Amino acid sequence: MALQRVILLGALLGSTVSAGSLKDIEHVVIFMQENRSWDSYFGTMAGVRGFNDPNVQVNDNRPIWYQQVDPGMSDKTNTLLPWYLGYKGGDWFDAIQCMAAGDNGYQDNQAALNHGLNNHWARNNTPWSWGYLKRDDIPVQFALAEGWTSGDMYQEGQITSTNPNRVTLVSGSVNVPGSPQRSDQGGVYIDNNEVPGCEKNNINCYPLKWKTIFEFYEDAGVSWQVYQDKNNFDDNPLAWFEQYQKAPKSSPLTKKGMTTVGLDTFYKRAANGTLPEVSFIVGPAELSEHPPYQPKDGAWLQKKVVDAVINSPQYRSTLLMISYDETGGFGDHVTPFHSPENTPGEWMKDPTGLFGDIFVGPGFRVPFYMISPWTRGNRVFTERADHNSQILFLEKWLAARGYGNIQTNEMVPWRRSHMSNLVNALDLDNPDYSLPNLPEAETPATNDKGDYIGSAQCQSRHATQRPPVPYGQQDNITEALWFEEGFKECVGYLTEGRYLVFEKAGAALTNRGQKDHLTLSPTTSDHGSKSQRWVVHYTNDEESGIFNISSAVDGRWIGPRGTLIPTDKSADAAALRLKFLGNGRGYTLQYVDRDQYIDVDTRGSLTMETMQSGPVTGYKVWSVTYHD
Repeated sequence: MALQRVILLGALLGSTVSAGSLKDIEHVVIFMQENRSWDSYFGTMAGVRGFNDPNVQVNDNRPIWYQQVDPGMSDKTNTLLPWYLGYKGGDWFDAIQCMAAGDNGYQDNQAALNHGLNNHWARNNTPWSWGYLKRDDIPVQFALAEGWTSGDMYQEGQITSTNPNRVTLVSGSVNVPGSPQRSDQGGVYIDNNEVPGCEKNNINCYPLKWKTIFEFYEDAGVSWQVYQDKNNFDDNPLAWFEQYQKAPKSSPLTKKGMTTVGLDTFYKRAANGTLPEVSFIVGPAELSEHPPYQPKDGAWLQKKVVDAVINSPQYRSTLLMISYDETGGFGDHVTPFHSPENTPGEWMKDPTGLFGDIFVGPGFRVPFYMISPWTRGNRVFTERADHNSQILFLEKWLAARGYGNIQTNEMVPWRRSHMSNLVNALDLDNPDYSLPNLPEAETPATNDKGDYIGSAQCQSRHATQRPPVPYGQQDNITEALWFEEGFKECVGYLTEGRYLVFEKAGAALTNRGQKDHLTLSPTTSDHGSKSQRWVVHYTNDEESGIFNISSAVDGRWIGPRGTLIPTDKSADAAALRLKFLGNGRGYTLQYVDRDQYIDVDTRGSLTMETMQSGPVTGYKVWSVTYHD
């Protein structure tokens, strides 16, 4: 088997692909885990929008890092910074594996969001909501995100618990008023209700009765299968739709969507090259990473799935997307990107009477990574996305493969127009079939019956799993906002939240400090020169791709014709369009008020040329995190 794999990889590495397309993908695997936020897992990761965010939101002159603390919580401080959950060391490294943070429900999450101020995680959820893990706690998850492409602006679909988010993943809606669904088709589904009928205020009406994406695929002749065991944590969202509940045993909805075609079957089909076009994986409760179930046990399952995919003879034609349904009561510092007030299908009057008019989603950021030959290599995908994005990708991909009538009409229109379809995350022209060295995952503990008992054992070892909150002990903000140093290549249209280095032809855009204009300096292997770091800032429309750009050295702004404008002259900063060219061609940098591009020619010289179509290749952009 090992020899066969070496031969296979040699053949793949020796092959060349040009002018690739989505048709090159023949299989997509969707695998969703449970209840972790981006910051709680990857806030410390190098090269992503995390604890080194230069565009962090500020409320009343206080960065959002400082969460409100009430006197009843502590008399030592009135704020809480992010804090490493294992800061006390010793047995706590083990105890925090089975720690629960806060509540993942609609009410506590909307309270934490606090109408967009996003500053009530400690006060209205729990202080443990503002805690985080590091690489040593979740080495497998780090390795998967860094071995391929992670999405640091991927948001949960709805600001609430599991069921609504998983329903979004398979249908594109929870039937907020103004959605494509009728009011008698179930919802507004903002909680985990599975009791027939409606809750108070006529919400969470169950079962749901609108069409899922898999019914569109079945009608179009797309092959698909849900892989789940009997222990599936009730995480198969198709089970909450009436048409699946009532489908005959002989129906494809039952055979493909409801039967317990186990994960072992997935592994076998991956190994023998017989996966369907769309695979949907639902793991067991104890391996789901849902607190208090342990991240390290979920890592073992993730590694099993990834190994099955990358060792499959179908790997050269397979894309695996790993996501998390919602935050599990863990906080995130990026206030959700969302629709304008009163957007149909997105906004409603809070049925609990606590919050007034609210948007239901998209919600807070959750971990997301894409594993395939087209996403290989420690890259960060920077586009705004949510669970709808996976549907949008499937539609684009299946259409490219020649299928018709696979576009769902059940998705909320605003999501279809404003969420990424993920295609820009893929370098279709330059697949990379090499594989990273992944750490081994610890095998979960089981009892004599084969039941997973890791979390139960952890809880029995530690009477208290929640470490003491470091109230009044966070004088060093650098220690609180700890992060690793390093870099990632950016792909996708750019968003705020990172220090960026622009490189082309061996040179990088540079602010030398003593000059009043842009210059160039040689690139470095670690992209670590502070003089080469820049920060993008949204202009009036954060979706326009038009930014003002400042220097990390002294805060000066890029002005007309490559000049550098003093920090206090931000009104004179140039409006610059950053365009992602895709498929390894980088980004162009253009003045909005003219067809003039800031570019680097083949000799490594800075140019300000006027051209109608723009450069054929642009800058490679790196997202970097360093402490200087």
